[in-house]
Amino acid sequence: CTLDSEVALRVGGDFFFDPQPGDSPVNLVLIAGGVGINPLFSILLHIADLHGYQEGKGNRHKLGTAKLYYSAKNTSELLFKKNILGLMKAFPGKITCCFHVTQQHSQICTELQPHITGK
Repeated sequence: CTLDSEVALRVGGDFFFDPQPGDSPVNLVLIAGGVGINPLFSILLHIADLHGYQEGKGNRHKLGTAKLYYSAKNTSELLFKKNILGLMKAFPGKITCCFHVTQQHSQICTELQPHITGK
């Protein structure tokens, strides 16, 4: 976002992302902590499916980008991290993620290092 950008927030409850063909593209910012990643990971998978379908068959969905911010105590508690890294590799620039760890005491693996902030 830039200064004066309009954003919409949704916290808790039932939520989903279901863009329809012909809708204007939107850029998503998804924020999760711990096991709160579960519904957001489903949204990421849906976005990946739509991007894959769009690239393969030229569907009418216009998709923006999806940026995930995901926090946990340490990298071992980051659920789906390998899957998320795979989505980022499959759809570079379209799906991105920043992991944040708050109490990491051991070395962070090389694959995660570029995407980790925190201690």
